Amino acid sequence: MASVHSDFLISSFSVEFCTSPSRFPLKARFFARFLFLHLSSPFTPTVVHAFSDLSSCANAHGAHTEHRALHRERPPQEKILVEYAIPKPRKGNLWPRGEKAEPLARSVSENGVDRWMKKDGKISEARVSGKQMKIKLDSCSKTGDVMEAIAVYDSAVGQGIKLQQYHYNVLLYLCSSAAVGIVHPAKSGSVNSKSDPDWHIDGDLVADADQGSRRASVPILVSDDIRDYARTRGLEIYEKMCLEKIAMSEAALTSVARIAMSMDDGDMAFDCVKRMKLLGITARVRSYGPALFTFCNRGDIDKAFEVEAHMSENGIQPEEPELEALLRISIAARRGDKVYYLLHKLRTNVRQVSASTAELIEAWFKSSTASRLGKRKWDVKKLAEAIENGGGGWHGLGWLGKGKWSVAHTSVDPDGVCMSCGHKLATIDLDPVETESFAKSVASLANKRERNSNFQKFQKWLDYYGPFEAVVDAANVALYSQKRFSVNKVSAVVNAIRQKLPMKRCPLIIVHNKRLIGNKMKDPMNMKYLEKWKNADALYETPTGSNDDWYWLYAAIKFKCLIVTNDEMRDHTFQVLGNNFIPRWKERHQVHFTFHNGSLEFHMPPPCSIIIQENERGHWHIPISIKEEHERKHSWLCVTRNNLHNVKEATSSTLRDLTSSPAPYAVAKNHVPHKGIFKENTLTKSHKCLANGKTKEPYGILCTIEAAEKLYDCVIDFQI
Repeated sequence: MASVHSDFLISSFSVEFCTSPSRFPLKARFFARFLFLHLSSPFTPTVVHAFSDLSSCANAHGAHTEHRALHRERPPQEKILVEYAIPKPRKGNLWPRGEKAEPLARSVSENGVDRWMKKDGKISEARVSGKQMKIKLDSCSKTGDVMEAIAVYDSAVGQGIKLQQYHYNVLLYLCSSAAVGIVHPAKSGSVNSKSDPDWHIDGDLVADADQGSRRASVPILVSDDIRDYARTRGLEIYEKMCLEKIAMSEAALTSVARIAMSMDDGDMAFDCVKRMKLLGITARVRSYGPALFTFCNRGDIDKAFEVEAHMSENGIQPEEPELEALLRISIAARRGDKVYYLLHKLRTNVRQVSASTAELIEAWFKSSTASRLGKRKWDVKKLAEAIENGGGGWHGLGWLGKGKWSVAHTSVDPDGVCMSCGHKLATIDLDPVETESFAKSVASLANKRERNSNFQKFQKWLDYYGPFEAVVDAANVALYSQKRFSVNKVSAVVNAIRQKLPMKRCPLIIVHNKRLIGNKMKDPMNMKYLEKWKNADALYETPTGSNDDWYWLYAAIKFKCLIVTNDEMRDHTFQVLGNNFIPRWKERHQVHFTFHNGSLEFHMPPPCSIIIQENERGHWHIPISIKEEHERKHSWLCVTRNNLHNVKEATSSTLRDLTSSPAPYAVAKNHVPHKGIFKENTLTKSHKCLANGKTKEPYGILCTIEAAEKLYDCVIDFQI
């Protein structure tokens, strides 16, 4: 009897034949290994017999040592998995004599369902294979194959497999995507926010839903038949989910809301969002989209703003697609109050509008409805206080003035002055309270993530050596357009930005300590730079295991100074802070840089805030978002009242004087009052006189105050 050491012993041996191309082929070395063990130890007859069966099975299918041949000949869903257990050795590392090794179990998979063989050879009950279901549904999600996903669902239901919440989420996502007409294949195979479809997207998409292979993330336009089928089956799957009392999720209810949107049932879509609140589920912007877009498409402005109000009540702010849809329906309904409200929503939530939204805004200001709206008189003191309390750039008191609007596409000069109307745009920064809150948020998160009180040591260091006029993100500068850390680039940026600072003090340089080790750092010139910065108390090395982003961000916020970096602050490090402070803060404090042909160029913060602005004269300046991030020059809409606004001022002043007169009627010379009724020729001539500002002409104002208001509206309508 031969014996072997425990190093050569195995506790189990598995050989698998499978049609999946991801399996490894059955190669000769497996047989050699098995044969070696057979010759080295007294294998029991059961294992030897099983080996013979296995060899016979391979030869019968012509597999030999080539897996691909077996793959071509076997049925597509057939799988044989055999597991054998070999007893562990007893004392002395010897195999027990006469020990019988029987197979623990054998799993035969048919149509994705595992059926386990007991030791007596009988097949036990079907066992749910949730992992296989997940893999198949993920594959369908990646390719956007809704029909295959439904087929997998039908097969699972027929075999009695109990689906879990995840399975329902994927199925409802695919069905709802197909129901609205466009399937966006998921990048990861799971339903998440990155794979959410763009409900507002217009389709110039050409694809066939029945294609077997598709590129990931390419939207698929489905036919009407598939849309109807997916809608019906999606509702059926949702009903089954309810009957089985599967816990609802935000993803599942959002998918049902999208199915309702495909049926033009806004009330059902809105009910899905309301149900989330009852179930304690946190809704998202995408949850409200189906209801809001459905009501907007139907022209139901009251219902659409009811959805928007529900969003605000739950602390969810609509984004530009939702605001654009609301703006479109408000303009169509000639609701100036809603348009004004939405312009300020765009100012706070979006800041810069897209080209399509800019076209809508321009169409509104060119309409006769917009010309007629506005206040003839306002409190200048109250207006100034509103602008100051709002931080500058807006007042929120409603439309000011009356008259035809003039819309111009323009830009802003280096001093922040509009090149169309000459108005100096406002510079809006975080107020002291917001700045302190922002700094505390960064410090709190950094202290939680940094170990060994590293960040607290940095805070004390800043208190001792600060303040600074600028901070330099050394890693971002040194690795600009290259992979190696360049101290020379850091030195060039430090020297250049120093000349732009009022006190000309060396900026704070933040760098991770791992960047300053290695043979390259021993270069005499590099050592000279580092020694110079250390002597100036301007270099801080972040410790091992730390994230230097927290350090330079906190220092720049604390000292309200500039930060030199091209980092757009969009990764997870900054996302945890939310989107409220970061865009507003970095606009006023971030300095971008470029190296071109050996020369350094800075892109300083803009001379004015790139945000929708409303001034004290009632004029608007609306920035249009740039297409490329490297573009620095924005296009603006300059919206002002034209010359008719001045006529209105004179007219409103005259009307105020007439109102204070004791006479019941205002009578022009050589004319008799008509109690608010004009003759045809008098009305026509009055238009001309009023438009030209000739209030002393014989055909001037001849009316009651109420009739004068109507006269002025007629002038606006005629666009004189």
